[in-house]
Amino acid sequence: MNILLIIVAIIAIILLFTGGFVQSLNFLLWVGIALLVIAVVVWLVRMLTGSRRV
Repeated sequence: MNILLIIVAIIAIILLFTGGFVQSLNFLLWVGIALLVIAVVVWLVRMLTGSRRV
C-alpha cells in the first residue's frame, strides 16, 4: 500500500508542476504577443514620421 501512495504522490507532484508551467507559459505567450504588437506599432510610427534616429 505504501508503494501505491508514493506513486500517487509522485504523479500529483508532476501534474502540479506541469499545470504551473503551462499557466506561466500561457501568460508569457500573451506578454510576448503584446510586446510584438507594441514593437510593430512603434516601427510603423517611425516609418510614417520619417524618423531615422537609432
